Amino acid sequence: MEFLIAIVVIGAIIFSSMVKILNDWERGVVLRLGRAVGVRGPGLILLIPFVERMMKIDTRTVAMDVQPQDVITKDNVSMQVNAVVYFKVVSPLEAITKVEDYYFATSQLAQTTLRSVMGQYPLDDVLEHRDKINATLQGILDKHTEAWGIKVTMVEVKQIDLPKEMQRAMAREAEAERERRAKVISAEGELQRAQKLAEASTTMSSSPSALQLAYMQTLTEIAGDKSNTVIFPLPMDLIKPFMELTHKN
Repeated sequence: MEFLIAIVVIGAIIFSSMVKILNDWERGVVLRLGRAVGVRGPGLILLIPFVERMMKIDTRTVAMDVQPQDVITKDNVSMQVNAVVYFKVVSPLEAITKVEDYYFATSQLAQTTLRSVMGQYPLDDVLEHRDKINATLQGILDKHTEAWGIKVTMVEVKQIDLPKEMQRAMAREAEAERERRAKVISAEGELQRAQKLAEASTTMSSSPSALQLAYMQTLTEIAGDKSNTVIFPLPMDLIKPFMELTHKN
């Protein structure tokens, strides 16, 4: 009886080491006596017991968070930057045989590349041209990880932490810029107002009746408030006939 139980246990161990099932997103790198002989999967995989063993590789896209890095920009501004890297294994055989730990290696490469690339740009470019920086980071990482069977699909700079002093300086700069724009807009408005008034006065001066109507309209608008004392200039055109009659007499 004990012998039968031992045979069953040994058979179960052999069966478990011989039969493997891989999911649709998994691939298995088969090693035969320590030598890589190919990639199998997904589905049911049969291995030679005690001769072959298999290492699973996930081929789905991995979102790897890059830890915040201390960076000094080209114009000597210190800041902290973190990013996220999206990559996937496109060659499971190379990911096993070319690098010891492809995830750790990609993480370390992403950190050093992030510091190096950020140091090549001044602060204004870092804040304004993130798309360009993201594309540069992706190109460098993809080029270096290609030999490991890794494809870097996207890199995004997530957050940029500036020192408090720099944040206050940028706030003052932005406030001064807004005030400058407000003054320019106000001056442009005054210029347009003066031009329109000059055009209106030219038009009215050519027509005495239009000038009188303008006076009347102004008087009507002012007279709406009963608490004001109105001093209305009398046009010379209205009294000119009476003055001529006086001179004749």
